[in-house]
Amino acid sequence: MTKAVFVTQQIDPAHPNLGAATGLVRALAGRVDEVVVLALHAAPGVLPANCRVHEFGGSSQALRGARFESALVRELWPRPSIVIAHMSPIYAVLAAPVCRPLGTPVVLWFTHWRSSATLRAAERVSTAVATVDPSSFPFPSRKVRAIGHGIDVSELPCRPDPGTLHLLALGRTSPAKGLEAVIDGVRRAQATGLAIQLEIRGPSETEEERAYRARLAELAGHGVTVEEPVPHSELPQVFARADLLVNAAAEGSLDKSVFEACASCVPVLASNPGFAGLLPPELLFTRGDAAGIAERIAAFAARTDRAALGHELRARVERSHSAASWADAILALGR
Repeated sequence: MTKAVFVTQQIDPAHPNLGAATGLVRALAGRVDEVVVLALHAAPGVLPANCRVHEFGGSSQALRGARFESALVRELWPRPSIVIAHMSPIYAVLAAPVCRPLGTPVVLWFTHWRSSATLRAAERVSTAVATVDPSSFPFPSRKVRAIGHGIDVSELPCRPDPGTLHLLALGRTSPAKGLEAVIDGVRRAQATGLAIQLEIRGPSETEEERAYRARLAELAGHGVTVEEPVPHSELPQVFARADLLVNAAAEGSLDKSVFEACASCVPVLASNPGFAGLLPPELLFTRGDAAGIAERIAAFAARTDRAALGHELRARVERSHSAASWADAILALGR
């Protein structure tokens, strides 16, 4: 019997940041006999029948760590073929000392620009580190394997043919997202006579993000709105009314929302050069360049092939960044 252990913070399709983890587990469940999920919290009834869940949430870090270790040790017989630490390096740090001496590979999945002492420790003790692209891991390592993103394309139907120009920005309200320049670019494009709406949607989970959200709210109006975060399960409805996603995030983090938009046949303007393999050159801009953003928006508005472009981007996600291709690649790292 083949068994995979998947460790994450949340299993909840409605979670705005971590909802996609559910699709990754479903993809794994279609390839092994059993998936054991260790999570701080898991919504009931959202995983296939061959998945079991241990929740290890607690009131303190020490309690959570002890519950995690206890649940993991109970699952080491029969021995799993792989332990996958999803986005939280501490899980790899805690798992490696008990798993690797038994011959069980520990693979860290991580895609973010920010390094930390915990991440460096996790890289040292993990068997391999999986990420979207070499540029989506914050420091060089011989253990890094670029396997593409894991987008559950089946949950993101292609949007209807484009109508009016409705722009969308998704993600945490962090200064790293470069949204002030995006608003400035929209204002410049509006000044040329283009009728444009920009909808900014994302969670604000830290003091910095809440302060930045307040700053964005001050800049809103005249077609720009700052709204509540989108539950992952409601992304299809949000993408259905969008013509274009704009992503001005800092280099080093290949935002999942870009791949989700493309899977929904929504083209994307992005500043991160790491998206060069996914997006054509005319959809890339220089981060912080409001004039360049305005020019790209105007050029996109003039395109007559927007629907065809959207379908091509979806095909690219299906080939290289689907949950199915992700599951195949990450399980191969455990062999």
